[in-house]
Amino acid sequence: MSQVPECVVNEQREDDVSTAAAAPSTLLFAIATGVIIINLFAPQTLVGIVGPSLGFSESGAGLVAMASLLGYAVGLFFLVPLADLLENRQLVLRMLLSALVMALAAAFAPTGWSLLIFLFLLGAACSAIQILVPIAAAMAPPEHRGRVIGNVMSGVMVGILVSRPLASLIADFWGWRSFYAISAATLALLAAVLALRLPERRPSASTSYGALIGSLFQLLRDEPVLRLRAFTAALMMASFSLFWTSVALRLVQPPFSLGQSGIALFALVGAGGAAATSPFGRMGDRGWTRMATLISRVIMLAALALAAWVGGIRSGDPLTLLILLGVSAVMLDVGVTGDQTLGRRAVNLLNPEARGRINGLFVGIFFLGGALGSALAGTVWDFGGWVAVCAAAAGFGVIALITGFVARN
Repeated sequence: MSQVPECVVNEQREDDVSTAAAAPSTLLFAIATGVIIINLFAPQTLVGIVGPSLGFSESGAGLVAMASLLGYAVGLFFLVPLADLLENRQLVLRMLLSALVMALAAAFAPTGWSLLIFLFLLGAACSAIQILVPIAAAMAPPEHRGRVIGNVMSGVMVGILVSRPLASLIADFWGWRSFYAISAATLALLAAVLALRLPERRPSASTSYGALIGSLFQLLRDEPVLRLRAFTAALMMASFSLFWTSVALRLVQPPFSLGQSGIALFALVGAGGAAATSPFGRMGDRGWTRMATLISRVIMLAALALAAWVGGIRSGDPLTLLILLGVSAVMLDVGVTGDQTLGRRAVNLLNPEARGRINGLFVGIFFLGGALGSALAGTVWDFGGWVAVCAAAAGFGVIALITGFVARN
């Protein structure tokens, strides 16, 4: 009877032990990214009460929702690259402390324009998320990296999807300023925990900051996987933003006729899609990246077809139709999170010395797609209502699907 060499058995045991030991750290990273990203999307549900309280017009109030996302994009391009230059643990902690200060400042902002400045800086500091993700990836062995990234990304997606209802509920009870006060307290607790648990990670790059920023364009030029994955992720995020920016407009109409609390609860439904991150990460680890990518995009297109059909019905059993629309929301989030998880895995396997810059570019570009989707939502809604929104969102998905077929990646 053949026996497995003891050295192989010991290596397997060590791998199992390291994987088990990494589980609490992965959970911590997932919680941390989820807590931080709430600050970026919560303002979208607070615009209606923040704007009037600070004297903004309806058009000006939209700046409240844009400020933190714009700051986040700037942070991705100009702060996250520092992860390839400075020790990562200290960098993350300094950015979290900055976010804490800005959240407190937002809670006491005396004017609308001061609030916009504080939210912009808060968003920039929240780009620490994209330094935590590569730290988590670096801590995992290559064969488990997709799984770890998927698990951490589940925290990001849950944070995105619960941010709107959470902020709405807090504001209903204690006012919108209380949301930022609670956020500051949460960030303080998170910073204290990460100060104890984060490992040191010193990058090997030795260059100037100016050269580091200039290298972003070189990375885009030299890394075709990064270009492809960032482009298709931007398309998927545009579709995601179109749906979630417009769905509240449909839910207040018959046959749903939901109020703000009902819309907040509906937003929680999509959080179920975050569970898809780990399975898609595992498929990537097994070498099924292309197939899993195509599956994620087909799921998203099927979700939008279902949403268009359900949303086009003006009479019928509201509960049944609401459940079906909720199913479409979960399917949409499964498709988008699956695609992003596979994209993150792919770019995190590229040049290790440029991992921080690569992550910043990837996420920054797909957030530009999200901004485009949000910007188009009002125009598309005015043009053709809910069905037009779903058609436009599906258009982005079709382009991503075709691009994947052509590029065979």
